[in-house]
Amino acid sequence: MTTTQGHPVIVPSVLRDVLSSTTLANLEWTNWAQPDRAGSEIHTLFTEEGHAGATAFLTRFAAGAHGDLHEHLGHELMLVLAGELLEDDGGRLTTGDLMIKEPGSIHRVRSVAGCTVLGIRTGPTRAVAPKVDTNSADLRGAGFAQTATGD
Repeated sequence: MTTTQGHPVIVPSVLRDVLSSTTLANLEWTNWAQPDRAGSEIHTLFTEEGHAGATAFLTRFAAGAHGDLHEHLGHELMLVLAGELLEDDGGRLTTGDLMIKEPGSIHRVRSVAGCTVLGIRTGPTRAVAPKVDTNSADLRGAGFAQTATGD
């Protein structure tokens, strides 16, 4: 992060107007290309150098988009700015909902109709290979494959 005389430089036009649909539409979005991730774009607000993966970003999920199954190596905060975000554990977040994941938590998200979220991570994530339980009709119907835990 750039500093001026020891003070962080803040970009108020993005942060102040982040809920504006006009502001969101005019941002520079980049396809978020990762294995097992589809239909999402990212706009990075900052990535802190010298800290293991601290970052803040906006993510725009198209209708039917999903993230990858991953483990958090730091905390993650996700605030739904618009739309609906579904978690593989059955959680449903809508506009204004805040989700906080602790280090070691594993999850995958998706959006049926599309959504935009603000994400802040204190550390990186690690991809997790899903193990499919084909006997789980509830999860298949919800659009997720169940992850076997070996219990």
